[in-house]
Amino acid sequence: MVLVTGGTGLVGAHLLLHLVENGDAVRAIYRNAKTIEKTKSLFLLYKKEFLFEKIGWIQADITDVPSLEIAFENVEYVYHCAALISFNPKDEDLLRKINIEGTANIVNFCVAKAVKKLCFVSSIAALGDLKENEKTITEETEWNPEKPHSDYAISKYGAEMEIWRGQQEGLNSVIINPGVILGPNIWKQGSGILFKKIEKGFPFYTKGMTGFIAVTDVVKIAVELMKSNVINERFTLIAQNIVFRDLFNSIADALDAKRPTIYASPFFIEIFWRIDWLLSTIFRWKRKLDRATAISSYSKNLYSNEKIIDILGAEFLDIQQYIKEISKL
Repeated sequence: MVLVTGGTGLVGAHLLLHLVENGDAVRAIYRNAKTIEKTKSLFLLYKKEFLFEKIGWIQADITDVPSLEIAFENVEYVYHCAALISFNPKDEDLLRKINIEGTANIVNFCVAKAVKKLCFVSSIAALGDLKENEKTITEETEWNPEKPHSDYAISKYGAEMEIWRGQQEGLNSVIINPGVILGPNIWKQGSGILFKKIEKGFPFYTKGMTGFIAVTDVVKIAVELMKSNVINERFTLIAQNIVFRDLFNSIADALDAKRPTIYASPFFIEIFWRIDWLLSTIFRWKRKLDRATAISSYSKNLYSNEKIIDILGAEFLDIQQYIKEISKL
């Protein structure tokens, strides 16, 4: 039996589809029944709705230990995809509870139930910080606690430490660190928000750069790693390093929308996030941009995918072509 946490999210839902298509006995946890509809809509999108009934759904919460007891019955393999994605500083406590404490609970159950292998879906946000003489971020790049990191990044790094603890306690596991994950525009978070903004005529672009990957590649590689003999390793998953301006233009072209035309310079962004902080403090509204996210928007971060290519011979979908494909769904 395979257990998937976060089965109602972008990665988890695609993973469930991949697993049931390949005949695996699959169980997924959910917090409330409404969230399952998002996964069902994905199966419908791909015209695979007949496979949806093959999933065994169990109501549970990764932060609620008693609810996980039933979920882990007869489980041999676990894909831990559940996480809170937020860059709002006001969500710091919730990020730590779900992403760190929740992961600790999953690790504890995996150890106690003698699970054969765990795959943890982390993020490139949890990778290290370049030193002055370094140019490319890899799995070995050291985390510098003195550098600014978003609360989300800190929570994913803390979650990885729980995975490493589990390894010390005898748990076989792999960690994947995907870049920005692109997928069908049916989720109101992550890349789904980006597609919606550009479709509505988002006017700004930056010249920062980061790594991107198709959700189907994330799922394919995760499954290959779980079926391999690779254990206790960490892998950066990116298809391409792309400048934000170029990505925004590709999305706009695919959606027949207007390309962003206003360059948001680092100076402009630094001013904006400070004003945003001030106004959100006064009026108590939700932050639009925090310091760490602001810096990442104009930083040119270059990530290496050499390790996963060397180990698995991984191949990746072309991001520009993938954007065109998912825009038609």
